[in-house]
Amino acid sequence: MGAPPGYRPSAWVHLLHQLPRADFQLRPVPSGFAPQEQEYQQALLLVAALAGLGLGLSLIFIAVYLIRFCCCRPPEPPGSKSPSPGGGCVTWSCIAALLVGCASIGIGFYGNSETSDGVSQLSSALLHANHTLSAIDHLVLETVERLGEAVRTELTTLEEVLEQRTELVAAARAARRQAEAVAQQLQGLAFWQGVPLSPLQVAEEVSFVEEYRWLAYVLLLLLELLVCLFTLLGLAKQSKWLVIVMTVMSLLVLVLSWGSMGLEAATAVGLSDFCSNPDTYVLNLTQEETGLNSDILSYYFLCNQAVSNPFQQRLTLSQRALANIHSQLQGLQREAVPQFPSAQKSLLSLEETLNVTEGNLHQLVALLHCRSLHKDYSTALRGLCEDALEGLLFLLLFSLLSAGALATALCSLPRAWALFPPSDDYDDTDDDDPFNPQESKRFVQWQSSI
Repeated sequence: MGAPPGYRPSAWVHLLHQLPRADFQLRPVPSGFAPQEQEYQQALLLVAALAGLGLGLSLIFIAVYLIRFCCCRPPEPPGSKSPSPGGGCVTWSCIAALLVGCASIGIGFYGNSETSDGVSQLSSALLHANHTLSAIDHLVLETVERLGEAVRTELTTLEEVLEQRTELVAAARAARRQAEAVAQQLQGLAFWQGVPLSPLQVAEEVSFVEEYRWLAYVLLLLLELLVCLFTLLGLAKQSKWLVIVMTVMSLLVLVLSWGSMGLEAATAVGLSDFCSNPDTYVLNLTQEETGLNSDILSYYFLCNQAVSNPFQQRLTLSQRALANIHSQLQGLQREAVPQFPSAQKSLLSLEETLNVTEGNLHQLVALLHCRSLHKDYSTALRGLCEDALEGLLFLLLFSLLSAGALATALCSLPRAWALFPPSDDYDDTDDDDPFNPQESKRFVQWQSSI
């Protein structure tokens, strides 16, 4: 049977990987994933800095527009109550921008969910790989302990019982040597035992970071949703104070949107570089962190017919040794039991130990095959390089639309509230309310007439 299908880079990975990169001196930087190199770090920081540049240009444009609006508009004639020309267009452009912002929030929620799903696949794959590695260690430890117990008890007792027949003692000692050889071969199968890198720990750290990342984006999306809705409410009720407060909040959300855009762009570019050729980086990093042989890591990460199972020889020798022990115990069963009936109990116990050992060995053959761990590796890559990357791109689109919508709204809101009637703060008051300024004025005039 061939190797299981592996991960294949998507079109988005190829597209982002082809984008040019440069360091702070604007010198070209190779697009290979190398987070430990200073030039590559500078290239990603430069990508994030483009969002900062966009934020600066947006703020400058908004400031220039508002200064021009405040200082360069023609004076209104005294007592004029007619709305300024283009007022309706300004209000509707502001409403349209806020509706675009609301639509971008839906895109942001989808992107946040997709990113979370991709990271969840990564965590699940790491947990499953940890379960497989732990099962291998457990089976090896259990089998070696069982064989060691059999050597120390049953085989020792059997040699003492058969001491009158030297040829039978020699057969028992041969079985002892074979059992010790099997235990020694099996100890080499627990290749992850004592390795400082734990997939469980990595999965927990990834889940911890993802939990706070997801929560931060949900709060940002909810904040922008509230700003858009309350701004629309202020425009509908022509409440100047509400529009002013939401204008300040829109400026805050605009800064946050551009900041998240820079983070998303740098992460998407770096992730595309990793996903274009993940095997080389993961192999080198895992070998550096674990100190394992490159043949073992290549077998599990690549899982193709060009790389053979590095444990196949140990498994084959163990199976042959167990078969030899079975033959020797069957010979002792035929020759020793009629003469030494007390040897029957030790031989039956040894047969049971060998059966359990053979069952564990069959499980180890399945667990040590590259198919299971390579499937986890491919699942992790698909979650990270497909779902998570797609979610990042949707979040990037959300940040872009949000920044554009909020910038448009910030330019339109001051012109919109300038069109509100002066008495907008008292529109909802009752005419008979003594705290109404108009009613208070009439009350004073009535008192003076008396």
